[in-house]
Amino acid sequence: MKYGNLVLEKHDFLMTRKFMELNLALEDYSHMNILEILDRNLDNAIVVDVDQIPSDVVRLYSNVIVQYSSGWQETFQLVAPGEINAKENKISVVSSLGASLIGLSQGDTFLYGLPGNAMLLKLIRVEQTGKKTILDITEKEFRKLFKWDSDSLMAKEQES
Repeated sequence: MKYGNLVLEKHDFLMTRKFMELNLALEDYSHMNILEILDRNLDNAIVVDVDQIPSDVVRLYSNVIVQYSSGWQETFQLVAPGEINAKENKISVVSSLGASLIGLSQGDTFLYGLPGNAMLLKLIRVEQTGKKTILDITEKEFRKLFKWDSDSLMAKEQES
């Protein structure tokens, strides 16, 4: 990864955590595995304010182009679960592909697919659309989604 860990804007981080919490229907076992990996990655993510996020990082509503080693490319937009639309190439952030992409940056590579049949894809292009969403939550829910107690949250805030 270009930045060492996933990089997420604060609201994208919170929304992704919330979507994962609400995602009651799993596609299959491999999808569950992807969400577990994403959950672990979010625990180590670099979370920044909107004015600090690099423009080449995949966020909610980013348009992205991924490429397979054969040259095959696909373009799509990463959206909230309720906004998926196959005809418009809009995929959910908690889908297997979406969960594999959120927080990565242009130039990063990642594995996608079932074990033994996974493809190595490269993130060729990230374009920000300017669309954003804000999650209105209580302080208690905020701390729960961050999975930090008040002491570690304070320490994390002081480090930045």
